[in-house]
Amino acid sequence: MPPKKKSKPASKDAADVKRPVLASPNWPPLQPLLPESDLVLEERVPSQIVTIRNFFTAKLCRDYVAFLSALPLVTTPGKPKKGDAVRVNDRFQIEDAIFAERLWSGTSLKRLVCGPDGDDDPELRTKLTGLWGGEVVGLNPNIRIYRYRKGQFFNKHYDDANNVVIPGHPSTPAKTTWTLLIYLSSPITGCLGGETVFHPEPEPTRKRSKTEPPPEPYVVDLEVGLALLHRHGAQCMLHEGREVLEGEKWVIRSDLCVRR
Repeated sequence: MPPKKKSKPASKDAADVKRPVLASPNWPPLQPLLPESDLVLEERVPSQIVTIRNFFTAKLCRDYVAFLSALPLVTTPGKPKKGDAVRVNDRFQIEDAIFAERLWSGTSLKRLVCGPDGDDDPELRTKLTGLWGGEVVGLNPNIRIYRYRKGQFFNKHYDDANNVVIPGHPSTPAKTTWTLLIYLSSPITGCLGGETVFHPEPEPTRKRSKTEPPPEPYVVDLEVGLALLHRHGAQCMLHEGREVLEGEKWVIRSDLCVRR
């Protein structure tokens, strides 16, 4: 997929945006979780969209929604800055490397994304490294919490890639390559609408007639505990968060980071 032109709307969740320093929340434990053997990386659109069903259990989602509801969420302005996509939601954003590491290593995410440790399956590890755009070293410490209430949405946009540093001994220079979204709500919890919709572009080598319709959008429905990974940066697919029709849509957001 070719790089996007400057006129295209982009997400402004860049890690280098200056934000006030906040104290890290006392995040609830990431328990209970399903065993890794019960989880599967499902590549829904090759090299573009990957999901993990039941990454969070229903109980863990309920615990987190109750906790996140008490955070000081800020409503984004209805009129965006020039070049930004229209987004209306409530959000909480914080640099929290400890929680990012818990999400990465304290769940099955690291092993699912990177494959088995050691030389058990080098072919799989090589394939996964190619999929993610490099050696994945962790999650973006920039943690974002989104709440979409009835009537709130996120218009069509692309997610930017960013250079970040993964704290450690020593710290690791990295860059983000895939967006991670963890859905905590769905129609089962009373949330209607709010689907994430991707809009594929026509193949550049294929000429399309004026009367031919554009490619069908790919819709990811909300599922409690679903982890959605999608490629971002120069190869990001145009996508949107549809308007929530009833209830509340809760999402935890970070990004996969590869060594640079």
